Formats: sequence, structure tokens, C-alpha cells
Amino acid sequence: MTEGVDRAASSEPDPQPSDHAAEERPPDSERKDPLRRSRTSSAWISVVLLAVVLVVLIVFIAQNTQRVEVSFLGWNGHTPLAVALMIAAAGGLILAAIAATLRLWQIRRRVHRA
Repeated sequence: MTEGVDRAASSEPDPQPSDHAAEERPPDSERKDPLRRSRTSSAWISVVLLAVVLVVLIVFIAQNTQRVEVSFLGWNGHTPLAVALMIAAAGGLILAAIAATLRLWQIRRRVHRA
């Protein structure tokens, strides 16, 4: 046991990095990060996030299976609650997308005129 203590006590401290080594490295703008984002990593993240959303949707559908009566503009029918809510959410997304598209067109027209 004393040998380990003697070896640790006799070991020299690690040398400090020299300024010369820092000069040989290219600047940060020229160095490539090996862990930088790539299209593949972005695709992988997207797949994982979509899988999580899918699991959440499956749980939502499984918990909302009771049938409800839906009436809309003279149409009447019965559908599972989850389906009715998802149709309503999809309709809201479509309306928001239409409004956003119209706003983008308006901004582009203003930019082209200026």
C-alpha cells in the first residue's frame, strides 16, 4: 500500500500546454466540429419527435373511445370523441395555415413594391 503512495508522491505534475501548441491549431472558424449538426442528425431528431407525437396520439385515441353525436351545417352523425376532436384540431390548423399564407403573400407584395 505504501508503494502506491510513494509513486503518487514521486510523480511529476502534468506539464502545462505550451503556447506553441495553441498557435498550430487553426482558428475556430476553420475548425470543423465533429459533433456538428448534419442532415442525418436532423432527420433522426425529427423521426424521434414524430414517434413521440404518434405515441401521444395513440394514447389520446385509446382514452377517448366513447361515441358522441356531431352536428355541423346540417350534417349529423356519431363518431368517437377522439376522431371528432382531431378533425376539429385539423380544421383549426388549416384555417391558421391559410391565414399565415395570406399574410406572407401580403408581406412579399410589399417587399417587391418597395
